[in-house]
Amino acid sequence: MSNTKYTYAVARIRALETSLLSDGDIEQLLSCKTAEQALQFVTDKGWGDLSVSADMDAVLKREEEKTWEVIRDVAPDMSVFDVLSYPKLYHNLKAAVKEVCTEVDNPNIFYDDCSVPGREMLEIVRNREFSRLPGTMAQTAAEAFEQLLHTRDGQICDVRIDKAALEAIYDAGKRSGEKIIADYADTTVAIADIKIAVRSRKTGKNAEFMRSAMAECGSVNVDQLIRAALAGEEEIAQYLEGTSYAGGADALRESPSAFERWCDNRMIQSLKPQKYEAFSVGPLLAYLVARENEIKTVRIILTGKQNDFPEEAIRERVREMYV
Repeated sequence: MSNTKYTYAVARIRALETSLLSDGDIEQLLSCKTAEQALQFVTDKGWGDLSVSADMDAVLKREEEKTWEVIRDVAPDMSVFDVLSYPKLYHNLKAAVKEVCTEVDNPNIFYDDCSVPGREMLEIVRNREFSRLPGTMAQTAAEAFEQLLHTRDGQICDVRIDKAALEAIYDAGKRSGEKIIADYADTTVAIADIKIAVRSRKTGKNAEFMRSAMAECGSVNVDQLIRAALAGEEEIAQYLEGTSYAGGADALRESPSAFERWCDNRMIQSLKPQKYEAFSVGPLLAYLVARENEIKTVRIILTGKQNDFPEEAIRERVREMYV
């Protein structure tokens, strides 16, 4: 949907895109000898701010917050960004259910930049006030809570909530009325399903497990993907070759890290044409995803250097930049 209501927002985003990290910046980051030097490199570029300490987690969390602050400031309609906020919302639900059921406090794993912040989510789950949650999330929360309480199986809880998150993302995409948002949501779910197939193959999961974890979408056939996963990794690659995710086949054959990198790069590549849009929500979505991608990449590099990984081992996990 082309709409002049986005003209101001896109102009603001165009100015901010100039400060996104380039592939050259990533090369400089990789060449830093220590994690401290690498962190200094990004703080010199304005990452973090005076309100946070100069440690990796605080700086990266602040960058995520700043990104959403910008979008909230310029976007005429925030509901179209549900596809990007739902992962954090459902993460909060999963963390809260586990904390309440296991009685193990872990306050630092919650997100506050979503519609139900961590503290509120904990209160809802602790009091079993699931009706306060939006849409179908109330039923998901009640079911996951009862499952974990009675089975003590954290994986069942994870699978239940993760699938619900994917379904919510897909539905939000369709509901948005914006083709770029709907396409992004479809791709997000498809890539998640492909990851589930690959991991299920490696860990010997059966069809019932995969069906309980995968969400339906438009660009991947779940039944065919499950059959391929049961047959073997090469069969998954062959299935992908007949879809719009053919690049994943080569990456899967190359190495696990190449496949994980392809999953993220595929999202960025699909959004690069938004650089040339001027009157739609597309550039705002692309900026959000680009920021998430570069924050993830900086985390990979900093964590690798903290753990003294060789540069080549870090490099093969580095994602493609938007600019």
